[in-house]
Amino acid sequence: MFTKFLTVFLVSMLPLAELRVAVPLAVGMKLPLVASYIICIIGNMIPVPFIYFFARKVLEWGATKPLLEKPFTWILKKGEKGGEKLMAKVGRSTYVALFLFVGIPIPGTGAWTGTLAASILDLDFKKSVLAALGGVLLAGIIMGVASTGVFSLIGLV
Repeated sequence: MFTKFLTVFLVSMLPLAELRVAVPLAVGMKLPLVASYIICIIGNMIPVPFIYFFARKVLEWGATKPLLEKPFTWILKKGEKGGEKLMAKVGRSTYVALFLFVGIPIPGTGAWTGTLAASILDLDFKKSVLAALGGVLLAGIIMGVASTGVFSLIGLV
C-alpha cells in the first residue's frame, strides 16, 4: 500500500497531471479516498513555493540565452499580457479568480499554472498560496466525487 500512496503522491506533484490525475488514480487503485485526498493535496502543493519564487527568475534568465530566448520571452510576454487582461477584468477579485482557475479541473489549469501566473504578475505570495491551496482543495473534491461516480458506474469501486 505504501508504494501505491507514494505513486499517487508523486503523480500529484507533476505539472499538468497534478491532483487531477492523482485522485482518479488513487480511486482506481482502491486506496482510501480521504487519505489519498490528503496525500494528493500535500503533493500538489509542495512545488508551489518553488514555482512562485523561481519560475519568473528562470524565465528571465532563459530570455537572455540565445537558444532559449524566443520561447522564454514568448512565455513571459504571453503571461504578462494575459495577466494584464485578467487584472483589468477581475480587478479586486484577483485571488478569487486565481482560486477558481486552480479549482476548476480542466486541462491547462491547476496549481502549477496558477502559481506561475501569480509569479509573473507579482501577486502577493501568501495570498497566492492560499488561493492555490483553496483551488487544489476544490479540484480534489470535484475529482474525488467524479472519479468515485465514474468508477462506481463501471464497477471498479
